[in-house]
Amino acid sequence: MANTITIAYLYEDLMNTYGDSGDVKILRYWLNQAGYQVQVDNISLEAPFNASDYDFIFFGGGQDYEQTVVARDLKRHKATLRDYIEAGRPMLAICGGYQLLGAYYETSAGDTIPGLGILPLHTVFKADSRMIGDTEFETSFGTVRAFENHSGRTYFDDPQKLQPLGKMIQGYGNNPEDGVEGMRYKNTFGSYAHGPILRNTNIAKVITQLIIANHKQRTQTAV
Repeated sequence: MANTITIAYLYEDLMNTYGDSGDVKILRYWLNQAGYQVQVDNISLEAPFNASDYDFIFFGGGQDYEQTVVARDLKRHKATLRDYIEAGRPMLAICGGYQLLGAYYETSAGDTIPGLGILPLHTVFKADSRMIGDTEFETSFGTVRAFENHSGRTYFDDPQKLQPLGKMIQGYGNNPEDGVEGMRYKNTFGSYAHGPILRNTNIAKVITQLIIANHKQRTQTAV
């Protein structure tokens, strides 16, 4: 239906830590305020998935075991997610979801969990230096306040291609060295900010408008 916006929540039953599902609930609220109905589909293990069927994709964070399980299943969706992202359509990936869009996640034992390799970034797990606490960073949309809890340190492999989501004011962000939080590539956002991040109205409204624009483009193309 023309007034129904569709959201794919990737692995909702496995990737939902520290209130990440709240991001989808917040988007539903703002989209309802704009006059749209919202349908959210949980895309879990072995489920069929075509990213082009959706107006927005959300990928939350998960614990290490769940992330390993998801990584094995996720590779089925590499082509459709790559095409979606490269087309500039909106996506938000938090913590583990953010990490899995990159090349790999290296565990403390030196094992490598392959990511999708869609974005030029990688993550290294440091068990002895957990980054936890309140976080604050400055973005092009204004200040964002949230919560982080991760041992994975994410690094950009092509800084010319990826844009940091924000500059750190408080907390660690991607890693202790670079002083930046998250990532933006076209209209795909990655972040370590839980809490959820979209309780910050400034960024929630930006993503809401991107979703509406994508929905209008999809419905016009379908006519």
